[in-house]
Amino acid sequence: MNNVLAIIMGGGQGSRLFPLTHKRSKPAVPLAGKYRIVDIPISNCINSGIRQMYVLTQFNSESLNRHVTSGYKFDHFGENFVHVLAAQQTPGDNNWYQGTADAVRQNLSYFLERPYQYFLILSGDQLYRMDFRKMLSEHLKTGADVTIATTPVPREPARAFGLMDTDADSRITRFVEKPGDDDDALDKLMMPAELLQSVDLPPDEERFQASMGIYLFNRTVLEDALKDDSQDFGKHIIPGIIKEKNVYSHIFTGYWEDIGTIASYYEANLECTKIVPKFNFFDSHNPIYTRARLLPASKINNATIEEALLSDGCIITDAKISRSIIGVRSVIEKGCDISDTIIIGSDYYHKIEMLDGNKVEERAIKIGENTRIHRAIVDKNASIGCNVVIHPGDRINEDNEFCHIRDGIVVIPKGTVIPDGTIV
Repeated sequence: MNNVLAIIMGGGQGSRLFPLTHKRSKPAVPLAGKYRIVDIPISNCINSGIRQMYVLTQFNSESLNRHVTSGYKFDHFGENFVHVLAAQQTPGDNNWYQGTADAVRQNLSYFLERPYQYFLILSGDQLYRMDFRKMLSEHLKTGADVTIATTPVPREPARAFGLMDTDADSRITRFVEKPGDDDDALDKLMMPAELLQSVDLPPDEERFQASMGIYLFNRTVLEDALKDDSQDFGKHIIPGIIKEKNVYSHIFTGYWEDIGTIASYYEANLECTKIVPKFNFFDSHNPIYTRARLLPASKINNATIEEALLSDGCIITDAKISRSIIGVRSVIEKGCDISDTIIIGSDYYHKIEMLDGNKVEERAIKIGENTRIHRAIVDKNASIGCNVVIHPGDRINEDNEFCHIRDGIVVIPKGTVIPDGTIV
């Protein structure tokens, strides 16, 4: 694994996750109370023995850079690292990243500085746990030039994915980008019975191999693939390379969720509050790493809590919390009723503001007494007054002074102040 360099794609502007990406890059969006999305691919790499990683980003990269720099410090005398590479002007190219392939191309000189034999390209907005050693082992066994991670999905979800057509030995012969309502095309892409059995799935099930956006390239193959001006791996590089090189699929049957939209992000987070969640953050053999904050234990004063995740440094007094995630430093006062909600938390307990005459004022960051919040995402440092009601009702998409409603979920932007008695 020392011959593998991981390249984590930080994504574009993250417009589908707006307003969570208004002031941060997509990989820096908080996850499950105390993590960031970027912690998932980085932790998968560390647990797989990959200790040399780059994270590529170009939008709002400051918070991501701060998180990675302070959270991932390896031996000072070794060669292990996690570096953020933000888009930059160079003598050969002064453009922003035009796609995933273009982002790798613009930074290829950095990646080729050391004698890596394999390049593992990962997406930065997915929730999964994968051992990349198994993927590399299959890559070597098949003699592949490129190995693409795929996951078996039923017919309806398959319509929205890029799908791989393979033979019984997992060699990819064709790639179809999002077939949609074309059932004839889908019929030709069904996984063979022998392939289903090889991954312990019933041979009579209808499954399709959806691309996970995870690619393992041989060094020379990646160099050759990026010689032209192709912009994206999924749309441009992969369809062409299948015809010219030995391209195989690595079939992954574990939990995998794309969390690139508000709805998928919301559901994936609340899934973690279940008694037996699909994704296990409590796996001691394959932990998810993050930045240490050195906060005190959370303090609970006479609260009713069920199916919830409580992060460090919280103070909760006489509140009712159900099927919710409470982020770091959250202060929730008495009488509050919070359900089906993600409270992302705060960077501090008090917001310090400068007034006229150089006067300093401190404002508590908290959720005030008797506030009711249902089906919402409350972003960092939001201060919510007393007797506030936050509920989407029958609204699906809407924007107002205090929130953005997306897919029937109320999103309170970072740093919002909601006065007492407001009905959002």
